Amino acid sequence: MYELHDIEERLHPSERMPVLFVGHGSPMNAIEDNIYSRTWASLGRELPHPQAIIVMSAHWLTRGGTSITDAPRNRVIYDFGGFPEPLYHVRYDTAGDHDVARIAADRLVDWMQSYEIALDRQWGLDHGTWSVLRWLAPHPDVPVLQISIDYSLPLPRLHELFGRLRRLRDRGVLFIGSGNIVHALRSMRGDGAVWDWAREFDEVAEAAIRERDLGTLLDPFRVGTAARLAVPTDDHYRPMIAAMALLHPGEELRFFNESIDLGAISMRSFITA
Repeated sequence: MYELHDIEERLHPSERMPVLFVGHGSPMNAIEDNIYSRTWASLGRELPHPQAIIVMSAHWLTRGGTSITDAPRNRVIYDFGGFPEPLYHVRYDTAGDHDVARIAADRLVDWMQSYEIALDRQWGLDHGTWSVLRWLAPHPDVPVLQISIDYSLPLPRLHELFGRLRRLRDRGVLFIGSGNIVHALRSMRGDGAVWDWAREFDEVAEAAIRERDLGTLLDPFRVGTAARLAVPTDDHYRPMIAAMALLHPGEELRFFNESIDLGAISMRSFITA
């Protein structure tokens, strides 16, 4: 793995890049002109130019180890079914970068003895990544990589693991967590109403994020029934924890897309201010 002097040669010192957590919601947000896609596009025009983009998506889950994409070109993964045909023709042409993958792996590899960090040439970009990036970075001219979410790690350990990548923000790497804080697909509704428990947990999470209350964020089910209903499985919640791990003490956050879609999908997102 690369040593520090190699990192300095490949990723140059930079202004501190932002961290984002993006509630990505429906895959249709990739092609629809709506409040979410318009906000992503507007935000993208404000972002500093990175040397690389690394995304932690809820749609790449591994168990017992963490993987990093390592293909020269990223294939687009249509990891959904039953949507309109145009969604399956979306292209998002991006390069990977072996050096950046190795650098990120080097930051993680010594985290825990015998914990596996793997470079993966098969995955690509799933819709948790490209549905958002095609608005945030519509003409990508830097490498894009994904890092998987280890679904077997307790949340405190996941937070500890991703914290090891924090200093790459000072070397031109922009990080994005892509998921949803409230993600209860079986409770979606089309009448415009929002479930009380969805709103309750979204507000609890907002306060905990704002106050850096890791006790609540890393043990969300202590909130009670609202958490159990809002986070029936925590696959979409975990990218938010990964994004929180990348924050420096005292960093300010700005929330955006602060709404709940289809009654049970929180689109709440944040970016370092």
